[in-house]
Amino acid sequence: MREFKRTDRVADQLQKELAVLIQREIKDPRLGMVTVSGVEVSRDLGYADIHVTLLGEQTPERIKENLQVLRRAAGFLRTQIGRRVKLRHVPELRFHYDESVVRGQHLSALIDEAVARDRSHRPEDEDSEGQDEGEGKD
Repeated sequence: MREFKRTDRVADQLQKELAVLIQREIKDPRLGMVTVSGVEVSRDLGYADIHVTLLGEQTPERIKENLQVLRRAAGFLRTQIGRRVKLRHVPELRFHYDESVVRGQHLSALIDEAVARDRSHRPEDEDSEGQDEGEGKD
């Protein structure tokens, strides 16, 4: 039994190549700092879902604009991948915004806030307990 499926190997290679191509070859000034966070390739290698994240401003308008730029450049990117990666058929590229990073940052901020609130309440409780014990010993 094989350890890695072919689709996984193709997805990894596409992710590496797309990261470089998007950064170096797409000259559209509307495109921000895009990171390819993951690639999923269909079993028949007919299409690839590319998940991207943005650094900096992440408003819905900015996300939509960046996805439009990437979708318009999909044909160019596919051609470049065909030259760099030896595949009989280069998958159709479908770009999606990956919200997991933003969601993770939000959850982390909520956890930090809860911990800070917990710490701010703890000294008050310990002080009142210490006073009660001290009062009973007198």
